[in-house]
Amino acid sequence: MLIISLILGMIKSILAKTILSKVKNAPEPFFGLSYNMNLYRGCQHACIYCDSRSSVYGIKNFRDIEIKENALELLEKELRSKRVKGTISFGSMNDPYMPVDQQTELTRDALKIINRYRFPVHIITKSTNVLRDIDLLQQTSKTYAAVSFSITAANVKLSKIIEPGAPVSSERFNAIRELNKSGVYSGMVLTPVLPFITDSKENIEELVQLANEYEAKYILGWMGMTQRNGQREYYYRELDRLFPGIKAKYIHQFGNEYFCAARDFKELEKHFYHICKQYHIPNQMEFFESKEPEQLNLFS
Repeated sequence: MLIISLILGMIKSILAKTILSKVKNAPEPFFGLSYNMNLYRGCQHACIYCDSRSSVYGIKNFRDIEIKENALELLEKELRSKRVKGTISFGSMNDPYMPVDQQTELTRDALKIINRYRFPVHIITKSTNVLRDIDLLQQTSKTYAAVSFSITAANVKLSKIIEPGAPVSSERFNAIRELNKSGVYSGMVLTPVLPFITDSKENIEELVQLANEYEAKYILGWMGMTQRNGQREYYYRELDRLFPGIKAKYIHQFGNEYFCAARDFKELEKHFYHICKQYHIPNQMEFFESKEPEQLNLFS
């Protein structure tokens, strides 16, 4: 078993029982996903708002990274048994291109297997490390490939504060342009929007302007954030450290609510859609559509 000491946590290998989980009511309407796949547990990007820290997921220390050492073997086995093709998500619980993947190349090896079985993929990331795999994503695009970059703050300094382990927002915009130039469908996810921190009209408008400048093919927006036990406590500690006085506003405004809406939610959402319309940027993705012929019903 691999165990490496880190200042912020540990990296170790584990054995997984399965690697693909079926999405309810697939394909779901926001990202078009049918299957979730997480090659790791935990994440190195250390975003202060990450919902994956919630106790419901059972990850004791989110700073610790667990590498699923049998992930590729499971993926091969499970894809072989799938009769219906659907889009596989990379990044539902962690970033598939966080720094550890530069050493393991687990994401790249998973893409190679997926390409052999001609399954579509949707990668959700904050990392420019995805550019390493442009060659494979170009192959996957013959079936379907999308890369969505989560970008929350136009201000580079602010993005580094709230997402300290991830590349800054300007580098993510550059990656969107690079992927689209290479023929890989790429856009932006504007979520979460953090109340009292990133929920200004100015931030939303600048993000849309930058998405247009860097040729994003779409923007998926959601004007708020979620909070659950485990994650809420961590987020509040970080607010006290980084944004003194903001925690009291959350407690007063939201209490223990799950969904924390941005200030002036309806007006901000309306403004977001208006700016996107000005730049002719779609607010929905183009999803995978199977080109396989439907089986004939013998009783029809």
